[in-house]
Amino acid sequence: MEKVGRRMGSNPGGVYQDNSGRRFYVKSLESPAHARNEILAARLYQLAGAPTLTYVRATDPNEVATELAALDKKHVSQLDDSERRQAQRWLGVHAWTANWDAAGFDGDNQGVVGGVVLTLDVGGALEFRAQGDPKGRAFGTCVRELDTLRTDEDNPHAVRLFGDMGPAEIDEAIAVVTRIPDDAIRQVVAETGGSSALADKMIARKADMAKRMI
Repeated sequence: MEKVGRRMGSNPGGVYQDNSGRRFYVKSLESPAHARNEILAARLYQLAGAPTLTYVRATDPNEVATELAALDKKHVSQLDDSERRQAQRWLGVHAWTANWDAAGFDGDNQGVVGGVVLTLDVGGALEFRAQGDPKGRAFGTCVRELDTLRTDEDNPHAVRLFGDMGPAEIDEAIAVVTRIPDDAIRQVVAETGGSSALADKMIARKADMAKRMI
């Protein structure tokens, strides 16, 4: 493929075009573990029904590639009320996967394509922060993100997006995750090269979220 565009985001990368004119964004991560972590996060989003960009297999194990999409909007501040409500449906998925970067550091991780609000990058989910640092004990079995994504002043764009959700809306977002069968979670984690310990953790996080429902 030919490189036709520059890097976007905090990791090295660029826009590439293949012989048929399709364009992809390819970014280089610190290790195969980082790349596998993001691909696994994307699969879990898809399992829950939460829209993301389309991930495609990269030949380099350190790389992650997504098909480029023509965005109608690309910032939390651009979403209208209907789009914000659509984005809020996926709060539970962001919390479950510990995606602290759900809204983006600059508010640019939520976009609209053809009327559908989607998360543009899930590199901040699961075991690593968006810039690559491991989360360690901060990624445990207690899903604090149900609160922090709505209230943390250090994450203002997430608060802007999720902060006004009421109890019934939060319950609906949690139910998106709690409806996922344990076996389906284990299968996705295994197929993407994740460990059984990670599958256990995701199931435990799901159970923790269920306790929060009214």
